[in-house]
Amino acid sequence: MKAVKLALLGTLVAMPGAALADELNLICSADVVICEKLVNEFEASHSDIDVNMIRLSSGEAYAKVRAEARNPQTDLWWGGTGDPHLQAGQDGLSAQYKSPMLDQLQDWAKGQAEVSDFHTVGVYSGALGWGYNKEIFEKKGIEPPKCWADLLDPALKGEVQIADPNSSGTAYTALATLVQLMGEDEAFDFLKKMHANVSQYTKSGSAPVKAAARGETGLGIVFQHDAVSQAVSGFPIGVVAPCEGTGYEIGSMSLIEGAQNPEAARTFYDWVLTAEVQSLMPEAGSFQIPSNANATPPKEAPDLSTIKLIDYDFAEYGDADRRKALLARWDEEVGSLPVQ
Repeated sequence: MKAVKLALLGTLVAMPGAALADELNLICSADVVICEKLVNEFEASHSDIDVNMIRLSSGEAYAKVRAEARNPQTDLWWGGTGDPHLQAGQDGLSAQYKSPMLDQLQDWAKGQAEVSDFHTVGVYSGALGWGYNKEIFEKKGIEPPKCWADLLDPALKGEVQIADPNSSGTAYTALATLVQLMGEDEAFDFLKKMHANVSQYTKSGSAPVKAAARGETGLGIVFQHDAVSQAVSGFPIGVVAPCEGTGYEIGSMSLIEGAQNPEAARTFYDWVLTAEVQSLMPEAGSFQIPSNANATPPKEAPDLSTIKLIDYDFAEYGDADRRKALLARWDEEVGSLPVQ
């Protein structure tokens, strides 16, 4: 039987038009609907490349890429917050690449490439905040929180969800944002107090507002575009930008060093930076700000010019040692606390 299989394989290789398609092994760290939209559109326009996609949160994606460093199984990592992408570049896990599309990108996207020495690039942006279930708050007579300080209100006990910053780039952005707003000791004091109101630390960054949309919790701390997505889908979700100021993400993309399919990866990289592709994202419920300056931003996307954004230090909080230290402190002081 083995000889027959080998003979058939030899026949296939020799036959015209029987060449196997190229492969692309992709990690996608956005919502799975967005990931599937990208894969379907890419394969429709590049029939010679088969995409093998897995969806992982940013922290999980970084851990996978790091674990595979000696024998990379991933070619390209798309989406998710920029901090772990910057760490991957600093650790030598991602490859340098200057896309011919760079000149078409917004300044913040090009800045992400420059600060990483072209190990990563910005693909979208969005501000941190939260989404709350209007019906739950009205029924329970709870005043919707407008500021970070309001999240300590005892009326919110058991009504708040946020992801674990070890697995979620969203939650790490929240952690780094609070440190920059308040100072490190004060931020951890705040998080320990807020723990009294937290019902769950989820694995995925967008899961908290999806739980709020389903009525399973009152409020989810997320990127505001994830809350907008639930509101646009018809759920009773209100979107809040914190009054004291808030951080934001530069969703990023990285080629993996030593990838098995570098040419296919570069093809996807350049393709996904085009205005045409980025303008398709609202069809998948993506309401981030696109990085291509010529792309059409979703009309529902939060207007960053109306949000009080902090001067988020991507270089410092994407630094490997700084990130590890903050996560270790969170594990010790917050993650170890008993569930309320």
